[in-house]
Amino acid sequence: MRYCLALDLKDDPDLIARYEELHREVWPDVIRHIREHGVLSMEIYRLGTRLFMIMETDDVIYDADKMARAAQTNAAVQQWEDLMWTFQAPTPWTPAGQKWVSAIRIFDLQQSQ
Repeated sequence: MRYCLALDLKDDPDLIARYEELHREVWPDVIRHIREHGVLSMEIYRLGTRLFMIMETDDVIYDADKMARAAQTNAAVQQWEDLMWTFQAPTPWTPAGQKWVSAIRIFDLQQSQ
């Protein structure tokens, strides 16, 4: 399955540069957590302060809720998420208490004639 999620960054060029720098070498424990929960690929794109994450998952293994619960008991993942939140900001459409939110697909070339 493919997911597209969005999140904002704080509008500060130094923070944005640091965020990108940290993503050039994501911590191994974080990468392991992502892969262990059925994420086959993940890319993050930035336009200004808006981030877009594209994830491909294994439908048999991936369960967003289970992955989130496991993250809460993984010290390295929690440290990473706490650090990332110093750079991140919710979008105007993000429900309280959430970070990344799913975008709605409105077009698919493969399904068009």
